[in-house]
Amino acid sequence: MKFHAACIGILLVFLMVAAASAGSTSSTTSTGSTTSSTSSVSASTTVSAEQALSQVYVSSVTVDPQVFYPGDQGTITVQLTNSGTQEVAFEHADILNSQNVYIPDELHNPYQVMTYLGPGNTMTYTFNVVAKGSEGIYYPDFSVASRDSASIIYPIKVQVDSTPVQETITLRPDNFALDNTDTVNLTITNPRNGAIDNVEVTPSGTGFGISPLQSFIVSIPGDSSVNIPFAITPYQAGSNVTFTIQYSNGQTIQNPHTDTVVLPLNIGPSKTAATTVINDLALTVSNGAYQLTGDVTNTGITDANGVVVTAGAPAQPVEPYSSYAVGSLTSNDFSSFTLTFTASDLSAIPITTQWKDANGNTLSSTQTFDLRSLASAAESGTRSGSYSGGSSTGVSSSASGYGGAARGGGLFGIGGGRGGGLSSFYPVIIGAIVIIAAIALYVKRKWILGKFRKQ
Repeated sequence: MKFHAACIGILLVFLMVAAASAGSTSSTTSTGSTTSSTSSVSASTTVSAEQALSQVYVSSVTVDPQVFYPGDQGTITVQLTNSGTQEVAFEHADILNSQNVYIPDELHNPYQVMTYLGPGNTMTYTFNVVAKGSEGIYYPDFSVASRDSASIIYPIKVQVDSTPVQETITLRPDNFALDNTDTVNLTITNPRNGAIDNVEVTPSGTGFGISPLQSFIVSIPGDSSVNIPFAITPYQAGSNVTFTIQYSNGQTIQNPHTDTVVLPLNIGPSKTAATTVINDLALTVSNGAYQLTGDVTNTGITDANGVVVTAGAPAQPVEPYSSYAVGSLTSNDFSSFTLTFTASDLSAIPITTQWKDANGNTLSSTQTFDLRSLASAAESGTRSGSYSGGSSTGVSSSASGYGGAARGGGLFGIGGGRGGGLSSFYPVIIGAIVIIAAIALYVKRKWILGKFRKQ
């Protein structure tokens, strides 16, 4: 028994030593395998110069200005991106193969030195160029030479166009009036494919006032236009407004360009202004004063705002209607008015109409009437007649003040009768009552007749 136990113990010791030796060998083999694998991966990341260069590409191109004028300077900006895993060395970059768009001074080309583009990185090249050719589309080459392989060559589209920017006066009156303000529009149209920038408009000249004194627009895109309004007030005849338009073509290098537009300020009567006419006058005597009623009509094309009617010397205005505020009269509209005044001589009574145009200018028109015949009828106690005659002094600027109550009429005179207030509707109201009563009697005639017969 003791012999058998000793043999089993020796066998167990032997098995343990053998297992330990096998583990050590396996670990050594595994380590060697790992080292071999790492060496294999390291060797696989190294590629040829041609393969490394093939993973570099042009990722962005910017041409400024978007469209050159002949003779303009500008910039071409190119970005290279390395999408590979290996650094690439470049020793020279340039713009080549174009006699129309080129670098004006190669001695100042900053990219004639060695540069390195690492994996995953982007490098930017910016070249100052000049467009010396006639208008057209050109394709200069961006060229960059690698140190260990070939060159990258990329054609770039550059457009040269001599199409001018257009400036015109698109809104203006037929004639200007002295000391009156009118609005004009200067329209700048950019028919080119590229934007123009830093647009500055400056009016100049003498004999007029103008607002604004200068206008600035950051940019006008291609195929678009901008309206710039100016308010002009002439102070003397024969004046001209000169608009100077300055703009740049390009943002990095701002090529300046200048145009001018001249606007003559022709002085004369306006063909579209409101014009007032007074007619259908009637005169009565009340409380020792004359009461004059009539119609005022806007025979012009534009509206008359804030219309006020007054009587001038030798008439002496008195209340309640020393002046009459009509309100606004649109084209071909009219309104009634009432004036009260005293006068020792009615042979020449001026009636003045005052209003404002759309620009706030105060205008006036005066007509003179001989009211003696109307006064004779009024003083004799008979019904006053009407008068539509009179001489006119035309339209002029005016700035005098006025008072009085606002009593306007409409297109058909409703609400503005000569008598003023509800009394002007009495005949209509009475007529309507009579008609309604007649209709009621006709409808109920059988019932009424029946009542009479029963009685």
